Amino acid sequence: QVPLVESGGGSVQAGGSLRLSCTTSKVVYTSYCMGWFRQGPGKEREGVALVSGDGNIRYADSAKGRFTISQDDAENTLYLQMNNLKPEDTAMYYCRADPDLVCSRYDVWDYAYGGQGTQVTVSS
Repeated sequence: QVPLVESGGGSVQAGGSLRLSCTTSKVVYTSYCMGWFRQGPGKEREGVALVSGDGNIRYADSAKGRFTISQDDAENTLYLQMNNLKPEDTAMYYCRADPDLVCSRYDVWDYAYGGQGTQVTVSS
């Protein structure tokens, strides 16, 4: 079992910010591909951002310029800083990990291991 513990969701008004966190083991943090996907009400799953075990970061077009992945190596924690949130960002956000150092695929929702998800609600 791969531990992935998410936190940081909540409710904000449009234009606000939230930071999600995903804490895991050192092995996963340094060797796996990790990423975030979301699923809003009535919407399809959407990859948001991912980071490879060697530090390469990729963002979905919807996240570019507003969302930022950062990492705390001491705490084996991945963060997703979300700024200028919009109502369409309302969704459950999930952290997932895959035993693939270089993130060779972008379907984050299909990665092998996942957390319980955290709800983000943005009101207009």
